[in-house]
Amino acid sequence: MIVHDSAARLWVLSGESSSYVLHVDEEDRLRNLHWGVRLTLDQARSLLDRPEPTRRGFEDPAEGALDLAAAGAMWFGDAGLRVRFADGTRDLELVFAGGRRTEDELVLEFADRHYPLHVRTYYRLPAGGDVIERHVVLRNDGADPITVVRADSATWVVPRLPDYRLSQVRGQWGAETRLRRTDLPYGETVMTSRRGITSHQANPWAMIDDGTATEDRGEVYACALAWSGSWRLAVQRLPTERVTISAGFGHDPLAWELPSGAVGAVGAVGAGGGQGGRELVTPVSAGLYTAGGFGVASRAWHAYQLRHVLPRPSELRPVLYNSWEAVGFDVDMDRQLKLAEQAAAIGVELFVVDDGWFGARTHDAAGLGDWWPNPARFPDGLGPLIARVHDLGMSFGLWVEPEMVNPDSDLYRAHPDWVIHRPHRRRTEQRNQLVLNLARPDVAAWLHETIDRLLADNAIDFLKWDMNRPVTEAGPGDDTMWIDYVRNLYGVLDRLRADHPRVRIESCSGGGGRVDLGILRRTDQVWTSDNTDAFDRLDIQDGFTQLYPPMVMGAWVTDSPNPYTRRTIPLEFRFHVAMAGAMAIGGSLTDWSREDLARAAELVADYKRVRPLVQHGRLYRLSPPGAELSAVQFLAPDGAEVAVLACRRARRYGHADPGIRLRALDPAARYRDTATGQSHHGAILLSHGLLPDLPPGDYASVLVHLTRDDSP
Repeated sequence: MIVHDSAARLWVLSGESSSYVLHVDEEDRLRNLHWGVRLTLDQARSLLDRPEPTRRGFEDPAEGALDLAAAGAMWFGDAGLRVRFADGTRDLELVFAGGRRTEDELVLEFADRHYPLHVRTYYRLPAGGDVIERHVVLRNDGADPITVVRADSATWVVPRLPDYRLSQVRGQWGAETRLRRTDLPYGETVMTSRRGITSHQANPWAMIDDGTATEDRGEVYACALAWSGSWRLAVQRLPTERVTISAGFGHDPLAWELPSGAVGAVGAVGAGGGQGGRELVTPVSAGLYTAGGFGVASRAWHAYQLRHVLPRPSELRPVLYNSWEAVGFDVDMDRQLKLAEQAAAIGVELFVVDDGWFGARTHDAAGLGDWWPNPARFPDGLGPLIARVHDLGMSFGLWVEPEMVNPDSDLYRAHPDWVIHRPHRRRTEQRNQLVLNLARPDVAAWLHETIDRLLADNAIDFLKWDMNRPVTEAGPGDDTMWIDYVRNLYGVLDRLRADHPRVRIESCSGGGGRVDLGILRRTDQVWTSDNTDAFDRLDIQDGFTQLYPPMVMGAWVTDSPNPYTRRTIPLEFRFHVAMAGAMAIGGSLTDWSREDLARAAELVADYKRVRPLVQHGRLYRLSPPGAELSAVQFLAPDGAEVAVLACRRARRYGHADPGIRLRALDPAARYRDTATGQSHHGAILLSHGLLPDLPPGDYASVLVHLTRDDSP
């Protein structure tokens, strides 16, 4: 997978169908020569014979082509590595100090020509795909501290293309992960979160194509950052038509001190001792090249996460019920039992009690931090409710928000210094709560002990781990807080998962505010958005699955009119939209009609039949949410089963529904509709499409389940 020409100082990293070629030039600069189709070592060597553009004026031909872009000298573009030495020097002059490689990992080492700074850049090739994982380690071997102004995990060099288009997602609370594709402007386009979480407004990934790629064809270059705190992606388009993407943790203008002295670690991913110094370890940035359009890129990202990111990818995510929209803070034993009985009757597998079960939490201004059952609501604790839920054949889940505290809580009264704050400044409350300073070891220890005890004392199977506000008022001179907070959160989650292997965890942050490859290594699914309106969810889910797999995408069926948008949508449409992910139910079941409950039970059973396809199959986006008829397809890994979810948001001008052309079927095979028994030729489904039997009018939807018919 990794081959090397030592004389040419050239390395070729190859996945299943692509290669990434690196070269250390005569000035000891690490250059990217190729990112694209797979090359042999001999083919890669020939790139060194190609003439290099001539230096013109202030334009260095290497600018926009360096894999390790360090600030210094004639470097005027975005630099992923920037430091300030104790004497005020800012320029870096790196010298190649050697490398080592295994079958799947390459480490290249550089050292500053004068100052005691060492830089290691890591490349790892996870098996079974084309994703490359990268990160950087900085080490100070000197007696004086070094200030790190910027330490990006990777700078990805995009090959020259006829033009450039940027794909990303944008949003806000209740409107996360909406896909946006725009021409890439000249200069620097920065995507970032300064909120201490991944954020609702943006997500740490980007894709570049030449402006002509479609769902089914075209080259796509993509990268993503595995980090759940503040982050920055800078996409640079130079006048010379070179494009780079630099991805890293933290946000401007943060800086971190890389101290000298005893061996230790300051960083986000792992720890490591320097040889008489200290290290800063950056999180992973993953990159991917594909040649089959955005659909192939998405499926490659999904496969990578199922193989190498998610902790339990082979499991099916259960159909869950969450009580929040039914009762709000009015949580008591009787109502929860009634909801649990109705949830079990329609086929729910996991019952989750949301906010309002603990401390003095009868409203949103009290109780956060006091993680014990409210004695008035649960005089005998949670045990009787959990036992009844288990007797009904369901697992039991609980909502927690352990990174937060209300000023009106026993915890805050005992430890007001535990929150993130600045001296002589007010403590800004959002949703009547403050953020605990998880960067402090004592706070992290308390958090682990508290949730560990909650899990040890109760037969809890699932935690909905929420985080309902961003970080504010980080103390002066405490820039490392932004790193240590996330690192300690990861540590707590890792310990809890190890000590309680039966427990599954959902990441939530006021909806989709903390979704990234870092949190997905430690959780089983994520809450996509607080907006459960099925109309809006088509767009939110389309953007979400550009990078993240459907099996982690929590999707609820809630009441109509929708509690957030007040839009009225039929039950079937709400269910069919939610079936495209990890389906759940969040409505007030005690208010549903007998007919709706009976139909819901049928739809839950329909979902369970196709759930293996949705969660473990391959996703094909057949037509976008904005089309008159939008559709997604899920194909079994062996190609033997197909599920199609089609939705018509509005019928325009009385048009007949078009045929939906399916993807990746065997044209010589026949496929039978499990509901109607009708048999279809694969070639016809591919060329003329499936004609779904949709109800008339607006908000019409259907699930079609096809199985390959191998009978003669």
